[in-house]
Amino acid sequence: MISKHSNEQSGGGEGVEVVRNQPDTHPQHGLGQLTEKRIYLNSKLPSWVSVFVPRVFYVTEKAWNFYPYTITEYSVSFLPKFSIRIETRFENNNGDNNNVFGDRPTPAESVSHLDILIDPIPDKHYKETEDLSRWVSEKTGRGPLVEGWRKDSTPIMCSYKRVQCSFEVYGFQGKTEDFIHRNIQDILLVGHRQAVAWTDEWHGMSLEDVREYERQIQEQTNSKLKSTQNNNTATPRPAYSRSMSVTDERSLKKMGVKTMAMSDPSTSTMPHSTVRLNSTPE
Repeated sequence: MISKHSNEQSGGGEGVEVVRNQPDTHPQHGLGQLTEKRIYLNSKLPSWVSVFVPRVFYVTEKAWNFYPYTITEYSVSFLPKFSIRIETRFENNNGDNNNVFGDRPTPAESVSHLDILIDPIPDKHYKETEDLSRWVSEKTGRGPLVEGWRKDSTPIMCSYKRVQCSFEVYGFQGKTEDFIHRNIQDILLVGHRQAVAWTDEWHGMSLEDVREYERQIQEQTNSKLKSTQNNNTATPRPAYSRSMSVTDERSLKKMGVKTMAMSDPSTSTMPHSTVRLNSTPE
């Protein structure tokens, strides 16, 4: 689902480039998969953010998938005080576990329950084929979903998300962190709707089938992204449009900024701003 979505969102010089996708081992969670991506998304930024970023930049995403537990971290090279960390745990229930990560119960005010059937999504993301009130799976006979589906649907799975973001820049911290949390909720709603709507495309696949599908789609996506980026570089930038970024360590130190890199998930320090999303059951 992620590979297909990445392919759909790539084009016009923007989208997702897969840098690596390889087996990995976690000391606690065992065998899994490490994926590293570069996400180019200049046009998707609000105008007040675009002022501070270079014309072409990317977000680095590193994801460690040790199902049923995953870790995803995001960083931007020229924003050393920006970070997002998302922990995910999948459980076969309808979202009623309030201590899914086993460290502390989650305060009710810090939980967002996302419902893939009734929660609104931005109009630009709506597709009739992904409307779960009309969807029917030919392979499984499931669907369409009706209001109250979470109480009696079987089988059912909930994807629990603990989302932490940090942007420690004076004057922009709260605004940026709120923007991030709002957009992550939209991304999760759209992504989980697609995971269900596309059931017939992945149902019955073995893990080997999944890896081969990922390889093929990732090659297509990288090729599409690079070809459109090459085409865009031939277009001169308007003289009145200008952006500036400071990326070298000496300049950052003069500004009083301490540089840092995203660390390994087993040693990462937690960003201070946390929202835990009790995401959509699937």
